[in-house]
Amino acid sequence: MNPVEILRFAVGGLAANKVRSGLTMLGVLIGVAAVIILLAVGNGSSQSVKDSIEKLGTNALTVTSGGGFQSGSSAQGTKPLTVDDARALADPADAPDIASVAPEVTTSQTAVYDGTSHSVSQVVGTYPAYFKTSNSRVDKGDYFSADDVLNSRKVAVIGSTTATDLFGTVSPIGKKVVIGGTPFTVVGELATKGGTGFQDPDDTVIAPLPTVQNAFTGFGSLSQILVEAKSSSATTKAQNEITTVLMGTHGIKDASDVDFQVSSQQSLLDTQSSTNKTFTVLLGAVAAISLLVGGIGITNIMLVTVTERTREIGIRKAIGAPRGVILGQFLAESTLLSLIGGGLGVVAGLIGSRFTIVGIRPVVIPSSVWGAFAIAVAIGLFFGGYPANRAAGLRPIEALRHE
Repeated sequence: MNPVEILRFAVGGLAANKVRSGLTMLGVLIGVAAVIILLAVGNGSSQSVKDSIEKLGTNALTVTSGGGFQSGSSAQGTKPLTVDDARALADPADAPDIASVAPEVTTSQTAVYDGTSHSVSQVVGTYPAYFKTSNSRVDKGDYFSADDVLNSRKVAVIGSTTATDLFGTVSPIGKKVVIGGTPFTVVGELATKGGTGFQDPDDTVIAPLPTVQNAFTGFGSLSQILVEAKSSSATTKAQNEITTVLMGTHGIKDASDVDFQVSSQQSLLDTQSSTNKTFTVLLGAVAAISLLVGGIGITNIMLVTVTERTREIGIRKAIGAPRGVILGQFLAESTLLSLIGGGLGVVAGLIGSRFTIVGIRPVVIPSSVWGAFAIAVAIGLFFGGYPANRAAGLRPIEALRHE
C-alpha cells in the first residue's frame, strides 16, 4: 500500500468519528494557541517596559535613597536625599560630566475642574530640567520655567490622560484646576507616551518643586534625583561623580556603606531582560501543559479507535496486510489529528495576539509559532506511537475473534 492510500484510509478513519476527532483536535488547538498567545504576552510586556525605559534616554541616571542589599548601613543611619544633594550634583566643578539635575518629590492627589473629579496617580514636584531628562515633551502650551520654581508659582504641566479625564475635548491651557485643595494654572499638556500595562505614565501632574513641597509633601526628603549625563559615553563617569559627590555630602568614607543607589537605564534594561526571560519560561511551561494534555487526548482517542477496529485489523492482516501498513495507518491518523489541530491553533493564536490582554499589547515571537506547530506534530507522532504499535502487533486470529 502506497503513502497516498495510507493517507486516504487515515482520513476515512477520522471522518467516521467526526465529533470525537474534532474534540481531540480542539485539545491540540488550545495547546498551540496558548503557547503562542502566552509567549506573545510575555514578549509584549517586556517590550513595553523596555520602550518606557528607553524613552528616558541612554544617558539618564536615577538616584534613590537606600543602599540596597550590599549596603552595610543600617536603616537608622540612612540619610535621605535632599535638595542640597541635588545642588551639589549640579556643580560643574565637582561633576563635570553631568548636564542637568532634577530633584523630585512624588505624591498622589485628587484633581477637580468644574465639578469633574479625577484621582491623579502621580503628582511630581521638580525642576524644568526634568522634562528633557525624562524625555517628557509638551504637546500643547509650554513648560514651567526656572523663575516659576524660584517664585513657587502654582502652575502645572499635565499628562494627556489627566487632561482628557478632567477637560474632555476642551483645551486645558490657561484653565485653573484644584489639586488636593490647592488651585493650579495649567500651562502645558504633555505628549502621549503610552502605558506599560501596569501604570499609566500619562496620568500625571508636574509642578515646581517648592510649590508641591509647600502644598503636599513638606520640605523634607526627595523621592529621587534624576540626572542627565552629557552624553551616553559619559554615563559611567557621571555615575562615578554622583557616588563621589553624595558620599561627601552624606559624610560616607567607605563605598560599601553608601546609603543611596545610582541606576542607569542600561542596568534597568539588563535587570528587566533577566526578569523577562524567567517570566517567558514560566509562561511557556504553563502553555506546554496544554500541549501535553492534547497529546494525552490523542493517545486516548487512538486507543479507543484501535479497540473499536480490532476485527477490521484482524481481517486486513489475515488477507496479507503487513505490520508496516497497519502501523503507518494509525500513525497517519494521530499525526493528522495533531497536524490539523496545530494548524488551527496557529491561526487562533495569531488572531488572539492581535487583541490587548490585561493592558498589554502582545508581540508574537515567530519562533514560538513554528516551534509550537512542530511540537504539536511531534506530539501526534509520539503519543500516537503506542496505539499504532499496539494495533500493528495484534495477532490475526485473536483480532478476528474480537467482538
